[in-house]
Amino acid sequence: MPEQIQSIISNLRGFGVKRLAMLAGIAVLVMGVIGIASVYLNRPAYDTLYVGLDRADVNQIGLVLGEAGIGFDVGADGTSVLVPAGTTAQARMLLAEKGLPTSANAGYELFDNVGSLGLTSFMQQITRVRALEGEIARTIQSISGIKAARVHIVMSERANFRRDEQQPSASVVIRYAGIDAEKSAMSIRHLVAAAVPGLSADKVTVLDSSGNLLAAGDDPSNTSAARTLGVEQTVEAQIGDNIRRALTAYLGPDNFRASVKAEVNTDTRQTEETIFDPNSRVERSVQSVRANENNNQKQASTPASVEQNLPETQATATDGPQSSSQNDRREEITNYEINSKKIATVSNGYSVTKMSIAVVVNQQRLMTILGKDATPEQIAKRVADIQKMVTSATGLDEKRGDVIDVSAVEFIDGLDGEAIPQAGMLDSIGQHAGTLINAGAFIVVVFLVAFFGLRPMASALTAKATPALSGPSFDDVQRSLPTPEATAAADNAAVAALPGSRPGPTPLDDLRQKIRPAPQDRLARMVDLNEERTAQILRKWAAQEVAV
Repeated sequence: MPEQIQSIISNLRGFGVKRLAMLAGIAVLVMGVIGIASVYLNRPAYDTLYVGLDRADVNQIGLVLGEAGIGFDVGADGTSVLVPAGTTAQARMLLAEKGLPTSANAGYELFDNVGSLGLTSFMQQITRVRALEGEIARTIQSISGIKAARVHIVMSERANFRRDEQQPSASVVIRYAGIDAEKSAMSIRHLVAAAVPGLSADKVTVLDSSGNLLAAGDDPSNTSAARTLGVEQTVEAQIGDNIRRALTAYLGPDNFRASVKAEVNTDTRQTEETIFDPNSRVERSVQSVRANENNNQKQASTPASVEQNLPETQATATDGPQSSSQNDRREEITNYEINSKKIATVSNGYSVTKMSIAVVVNQQRLMTILGKDATPEQIAKRVADIQKMVTSATGLDEKRGDVIDVSAVEFIDGLDGEAIPQAGMLDSIGQHAGTLINAGAFIVVVFLVAFFGLRPMASALTAKATPALSGPSFDDVQRSLPTPEATAAADNAAVAALPGSRPGPTPLDDLRQKIRPAPQDRLARMVDLNEERTAQILRKWAAQEVAV
């Protein structure tokens, strides 16, 4: 057997049974603490499988997952089920085959348990509404940040003695965490409106679990002011992108700044136009009229004359005046159909009424391009070229009243823009925060156990394993210590060896006699230097005195 092993065994035997039992208990306790901490802190991460479940659903899901060999855990509230990360899809597929969960938010599976016999139309309608509410609630809960949702839908009804049809409406109550509730409420309104026939978004009311109203009535995003503002921002952003694409290749991304202000008109316009085409006429009807008329007139009366007034004179009968007329009329009427086209145009777009553009260019960049000896005239000419380039890229129209201004100025260093923080590391830390905390806690536990458990035990083993050193006797120590006489003799011999010295006590000898410490002081100095060695020497002396 090697000498080291024999030494360890002999040292362990020297401890005794009681000390060995204590060391074994400490070792078992340390290993147990480390094992429990490693198992507890390195548990697999869990993902939420379902939330808002009933107690019966939780029990049934636990039984199914246990039979399938999938680990699971129940939340502190007792209404959520968690499974190890990576097994969420498998667990949901398994539960879907078993028809779980069957909570109050049931969807179209309600029709699986509905019999066809004895089912009235009213019951069918109620079941359909319940199924629709459950499906919409499930979809809302799938949105990130929505913990629970409940949907109530009032469908439209047509009555015989009602003139106006009742419009459908809906109300939604959500419980959320860590999201912008107002934006989510607007999205939920459009989701519900699109899922229910005939329902408009302004008929959907959204509240939170605390009773706060999140969205109701008309959608503020559809107002004319909001629409105009959105169109203006879109137009300005598009024109700004056109300017950047035109100048970046020439000046660089950090050597110019562009600002665009656009005024747009989003009024709805309706135009009706009728166009006649005379070249494409067609005869529709022809009407012809022909008339012939002959007229003859003759008067039989005698015309008045002088002879009729003479006495005894018989007037000669003569014929009266005669007249005749002939009229021939012909009339033809042709009706033509002229080709016409009616155009009705309704425009919901926009038109830019005025645009103002301001561009500032880094003068140092122009100096670099033109050279150090560039004159102000050359810089002004280059600025004019840039202005023409911007005018062409943005579609500027001076007749419309558009304004553009391009200037060359010196940029201030350090104000080119705020640096965008890189959130990649923070995102990674946030994703693995739980794992890092578990690892850190495990390391701290191991360090504490090793420091307060293994270190004292190792010190005890080291102390006991050190063999007892046989200390010198009291006589040896006394003989090893220099005496005043010997010291004085040595000093005298050294002085005598010097040339020109004379024997006899000197003042230096007296000073050394006074400075020389006593044996008790020397013993105290030994204790300060090595306590263990001094203690062993004292034990040796005591053992010798007892033996004597």
